[in-house]
Amino acid sequence: MAKTSPMEYYRQVRAEMKKVTWPSRRETGVSVIAVFIMVTVMATFLFFADQLMAWAVRLVLNMGM
Repeated sequence: MAKTSPMEYYRQVRAEMKKVTWPSRRETGVSVIAVFIMVTVMATFLFFADQLMAWAVRLVLNMGM
């Protein structure tokens, strides 16, 4: 594999960056809102799942007394 000079590397990076299609401001906003909603849903689900498992463990551990 041949070494690439820093200037050639820079030219290649610029050429690749021109190929990127960047999202619009609206698309970015919609994506951010979707992420916040999913994070909230998952946090709520995991909270209740954790509470249920903790209750089950307490139930099992208290049976031995």
